[in-house]
Parts: sequence; C-alpha cells; structure tokens
Amino acid sequence: MHYLDTLGLLNRPRIETLTGLSLEALEDPDLRIPASTHYQLWELAEQLTGDPGVGLHAGQVVDPERMGLVGHVFFNCDTLGEAVVQYVRLHRLINESVTLSFEQTPDQAILTWQPDHPDHYCRQDMDRTLAAALCRTRHFIHRGIEADWLEVAHPEPGYGSEYRKLFGGPVIFGTGITRMAFSSQHLGHPIPHRNPYVYSAVLKQVNAVLARLQTRKSFSRKVRRLISRQMATDRIDADTLARQCHMSRQTLYRKLKKEGLSFHDLVEQVRQDKALRYVADDQYALGEIAFLLGFSELSAFSRAFKRWTGMAPAQFRANHQEGNE
Repeated sequence: MHYLDTLGLLNRPRIETLTGLSLEALEDPDLRIPASTHYQLWELAEQLTGDPGVGLHAGQVVDPERMGLVGHVFFNCDTLGEAVVQYVRLHRLINESVTLSFEQTPDQAILTWQPDHPDHYCRQDMDRTLAAALCRTRHFIHRGIEADWLEVAHPEPGYGSEYRKLFGGPVIFGTGITRMAFSSQHLGHPIPHRNPYVYSAVLKQVNAVLARLQTRKSFSRKVRRLISRQMATDRIDADTLARQCHMSRQTLYRKLKKEGLSFHDLVEQVRQDKALRYVADDQYALGEIAFLLGFSELSAFSRAFKRWTGMAPAQFRANHQEGNE
C-alpha cells in the first residue's frame, strides 16, 4: 500500500473491497491478515503499476522509518550471524505461511524459504522478500555483500536479468524451492550503528508478541515441541519421536516433507533457538547448556554456536549482558 501510494497509484476502493477493511484499519502495525489476502494485494499491485517486477522493485526501497519490529531487532544485533538467527526465529511474525530455515556449510550460509502449501507461494511477495533481505543488509551492514547464488522457486519471468544484476551471483529459476547463499565470512560482520538499548527493548516486545500469537497448529510444531522435551534426555531419535506421534519413522519424514522440512532441519532449528535463549538468559553455565542441547562436550557446542551466530557463546553472552545493563 505504501509503495503504491508513493507512486500515486493507491486505489482505495479496490483495496478496501479486496481486504474488507478500510485503509485506516490496514495501517495498524499490529494487524494480521490472511496470507491469501496479502498475496491478492500483490497481484493488485502488479495490475495497478503494470509492472511484473513490482515486488523486486518495492523490495529495493530502504526506508528506516517504516521498518517493523523484526527489522529493528535484526539491525541492532551485534553481528550479521546473530541477526540471521533472530530473523529465522522471528520469521513467523512476518509471515506464518512460509517457513524460513538457515544452514551453514564451511564456506556458505544458506537461507531457505518454503511455503507450507503451494497456494501460499506468491512470486511478487517472494521477489520483495529476497530483494529487501539483501538491499537492507547492504544498506545497514555492508555494501559489498552479494549472493553467491540464488535458486528461485518460480519460472524465470520476463525481467529475469534484473535478479542477476541485483543479487550478483548466478540465479537458477524453476527450482521449486527458494534458497539464497552468501559467504559464511559475512556472518562475523559487526553491525554498525547498533543500539544495545533499542535491541533489548524491542526484543522484549517482539518476544511478547510472539508468545501471544495464536498460530495454526501444524504437525511440524508438534514435532518441535517433542524434540524440545527430548533434547536434554538423550540423543534425538526419530524412531522414538515417531512412536510418540503414533506413526512410523517413514510417515514422520513424509509429513514433515509436506511442510517443506526435514527431521534434521527441525532438530537444528530447536537447538539454535534454545541456544540463543539459554546463552542470552545467563541462567545456565555454558557447559550445562551444551548438555541440555545434547552436545557431547562444550567445545562441540561452542563450534556449533559460532557457526550459527558468528561468535563464541561467551562473547554472545557478554555482549547481551552489556546491552541489558
């Protein structure tokens, strides 16, 4: 809506008819609308602008004054690695219909966006998401960041050459899943102009919103809860979890795959989320946290934490405590 307004193309009657809400109601920052309605708004934006690449172009606009809560958390973290972990953890505040996951190889950091249902994929919205992620990171953190490569779920559109120019690396279309990779060396980039006070205050508010949010009960969330409970007792075992769900391991894998996830993905996500909270809370010693998360020794946990956040857990804890003083 704001992007259309800046172009002088905001069509109040069509937007209010489509959403069933007034423009004034739609400007409420805490309002949540159905994903299908959100995606229909993108279709309307393409019609009103006559621009098939409207999402890609809107995503390149960086306006700090219109940044949401998650953006303020992201750009007030200590490093890009910590920011990415928070972005993944808080992503369902932005869009509950798409799962975001993060993995790291020795050389690359890879973000993956997977809709929970084929009807919840929107080319314009995915364009905007990808462009905004990279352009905001360049603006606030490091101008030299480029994608090593980009895989885009949808077929190549007529404006396909714009992706290569914007993202820098090779782009492959029609992959059925959207993934963006960049050098893992960037994870250690400190975030300039970060404000520990703003970070602490906004994070508390975001966590409160996240706790109140009534999300759709999905199978993967049930498995996440089981993984979380089992994590400190023994090695995470898919067969045991499958029995608790009254199904075979193969059925467990198949149901998770329908939501665009693997069992390994969920275990990693739970570990990352718990690690971030435990280390920041200062309730447990680092050795205890390693045990609670199922690591055999502290050194293995430290290596994993540095891979996730770009810094050692002791450094992360010290930085977080400084921000809360």
